[in-house]
Amino acid sequence: MSAKHPIVAVTGSTGAGLSTVRHAFKDIFFRLAIRPALIHGDSFRRYTESQFNALLDEARASRRHISWFGPECNHLAELEALFRTYGETGNGITRDYAHNEDHARELGIPVGEFTPWHPLPADSDLLLYEGQHGGVKADTWTRRQENFDFPADIDRRKNAVGIDAAQHVDLLIGVVPAINLEWIQKIHRDCDKHRCTPEESVETILRRLDDYIHFIVPQFGLTDINIQRIPLVDTSNPFIARDVPAPDESALVIHFRDRKRHDFRAIMRRIPGARMTRTSTLLVPGGELRLALSVICEPILEEMMTKRRTALAG
Repeated sequence: MSAKHPIVAVTGSTGAGLSTVRHAFKDIFFRLAIRPALIHGDSFRRYTESQFNALLDEARASRRHISWFGPECNHLAELEALFRTYGETGNGITRDYAHNEDHARELGIPVGEFTPWHPLPADSDLLLYEGQHGGVKADTWTRRQENFDFPADIDRRKNAVGIDAAQHVDLLIGVVPAINLEWIQKIHRDCDKHRCTPEESVETILRRLDDYIHFIVPQFGLTDINIQRIPLVDTSNPFIARDVPAPDESALVIHFRDRKRHDFRAIMRRIPGARMTRTSTLLVPGGELRLALSVICEPILEEMMTKRRTALAG
């Protein structure tokens, strides 16, 4: 953690709503005149889309489970190194991943591939990470079912590295829908974008579940703030749900690790319908996510910038 070069990380699985949180932070940065260095978690994937698809075919043939959630498919050591370097110097290197055709044209690379590694913009006030591993803390080797028929697995275990990205983050926010809602969102997103059939989307959910349990879920025990979206309509069978519940058909359960850091009376006055359900848990209407982020996080970011100016002056 660093007073001079703070890091804010928004972490959660694909489709959890991370981009909505990122845009809310951009609004806060504009109001506070903060210059952020923005990092997308996909930039630290280990493989291009075509490489991953080939690896996936091989893994299926060998009855192995791999996913973008696990360490095998990500540069987690490099991500932690970026956090450490940024906290110490305000610098670091990253790259960009082309998510779609528009983004690919903007970057000048094919969809599903990376730009070369490049330095972060100079003179940023903080780093904002948005992706799946902002608070990851694990060994790069944690395969639950060891199979020594695979020499590559033995090599990876010998060269395992302990990862602790969370220790470098000044404000860690977890975004996690209720699990049935998360599955509904994934199935509908995949089908709407014609990425795959509903059956193939369910296969992906099952294939990455082990990595989700071991590498995504534990981060929510390290976060400063957790935002959990709970549906208020029936989602008991997510595999036959015809619609994704709208924000107004859900509620936000927001948990704070350090309740002394927040003025809950002031927060509830500014967010319509907000109320406390526990001494460290706030219930907010689902449609008020961006307002809640602004009310909760803006004072924290103001404090960070005050501490930064003091540290730089000293």
